Amino acid sequence: MGYTPELKELIKRVEATRPERVAMARRNEHYPALSMAERKEVLSKFHPDYQEDAKKTVRVGPNKGDVFQETVANLLESRSVIRPEKVDLQRIDQETDVLVIGGGGAGTSAAIMAADAGCKVIIANKLRHGDSNTIMAEGGIQAATQECDSPYYHYLDTIGGGHFSNQRDLVAALAKDAPLSIAWLESLGMMFNKYEDGRTVVRHCGGSSRKRLQSAGDMTGAEIMRVIRDEARNRQDMITVMEFSPAVELLLDSEGKCSGAILFNMETREYSIIKAKAVVMATGGFGRLHVKGFATTNHYGATMDGVVMAYRAGVGNQSLHSTQYHPTGVSYPEQNVGLLITEKVRGLGAHVLNIDGEQFCFPLEPRDVESAELIQEAMAKGKGIITPTGRVGLWLDSPMIEELHGPGTVRKELPAKFIQFERHGIDISKEPMLVYPTLHYQNGGINVDGNTFTQLPGLFGAGEVIGGVHGENRLMGNSLQDIITFGRRAGKSAGEYINGGVEIKDLSLDHVVKFEKELAEAGIAEPMIAPILLPDYSTDEVAANRWPEAVSA
Repeated sequence: MGYTPELKELIKRVEATRPERVAMARRNEHYPALSMAERKEVLSKFHPDYQEDAKKTVRVGPNKGDVFQETVANLLESRSVIRPEKVDLQRIDQETDVLVIGGGGAGTSAAIMAADAGCKVIIANKLRHGDSNTIMAEGGIQAATQECDSPYYHYLDTIGGGHFSNQRDLVAALAKDAPLSIAWLESLGMMFNKYEDGRTVVRHCGGSSRKRLQSAGDMTGAEIMRVIRDEARNRQDMITVMEFSPAVELLLDSEGKCSGAILFNMETREYSIIKAKAVVMATGGFGRLHVKGFATTNHYGATMDGVVMAYRAGVGNQSLHSTQYHPTGVSYPEQNVGLLITEKVRGLGAHVLNIDGEQFCFPLEPRDVESAELIQEAMAKGKGIITPTGRVGLWLDSPMIEELHGPGTVRKELPAKFIQFERHGIDISKEPMLVYPTLHYQNGGINVDGNTFTQLPGLFGAGEVIGGVHGENRLMGNSLQDIITFGRRAGKSAGEYINGGVEIKDLSLDHVVKFEKELAEAGIAEPMIAPILLPDYSTDEVAANRWPEAVSA
């Protein structure tokens, strides 16, 4: 397919400005970064989080009175999939020490550490083991492992990137554990990019003051998931994986401890009760809610399930009003729309350009600032490129990388991206990419402390489902570090909690009954039913003619 003749004509403008831009880059001269005041201004005017439309005040629960995007607020005000009075809690289908809800990077890391503590573990995954945002993460993982760096600088960069709204103990844990996470992953067999002398390749990323981004090509998340999934599967005596079995409700005991969950088998459409001494919530984010109508980089199951279940059990959240839009998601070809173009592309020197081939922003601003600048250039200034399907985009000049680092660099450093465009007739080592901000990350989530404890005894949280680590903006590479740091900590904390002695009393769904009574008292007559588990992309015509389906146990 490739680019249309009209788009190829516009590419000539990019090629015309490239020699001068490459020369500047070689002289280490860059488009100036914004001042703090300028960042604040562009965010307030153009970042979707700052727009007042489609927002709603939550009327019930721990975050009553807080304002969120309407879709998020509706999910927090939802009623349960199950009907408590119809559930026989005496019928236990399985018992375990630790139930891990979610089988991505955080959940799998937690399972391994809990097994190391001598605990039997069940991983309950919505899709297949590993189907998660982890496996889709590309550019790299941050860790202060080099001589010029330290956890101190990593901490400061993360706090600054989050606009000083981060939870400090979580950031300290992230920065301190990061080198340990890298060593652990390498001990499991992960293959990072290395120089010929064996040193690890490190690069800058947006908001970093030191080169600390370590990667495995542009498939870093997939490589992490490969090694930790193998490790979990090699421990079948301690770890049981249940695929296509998402949790739909947490279980508490009569003393208020988290004591398991109700799972839904997506193949047989049956419910099962899992009793556990501890639960690790690791369900990931909410990209598939398509907040503000944006395309998303997220995997199919990213629908905020863990936040919803924890909320009904009384666990509040923080920073959930904040959504990260990655500056460079694909806007053409249509088959790739929303696909993440890793920040590593800009780290290698590629510029973002408008329709006239002009650079208009510093390429490594923090992600929220960069996204706002792209939206401003395309929409307010009218300098975006319109695709054949009517989408808007801006050029990401990937051929610059070849000019700066030599022929073959794009294919070597960005093999997945090269293939994903090549199959549609575009050679990104010779032609630029069309990109636009895409919904990428749930910055907020459930409240935990530095050791992943929630306020609910027996419930721990790890990964994108938790809030506070990144504040109101996440730096590149900190998500993959987040899942390993807090996945490992959650598994260890759950093991210590259990080994300290835990006795589960009678199981209960009283918290669901209480929450739904609050909904009624607040006048919420027809709440959503959640977790929604999967996004609904059916048209109105299809939805009107589908067979009715039972939705409650």
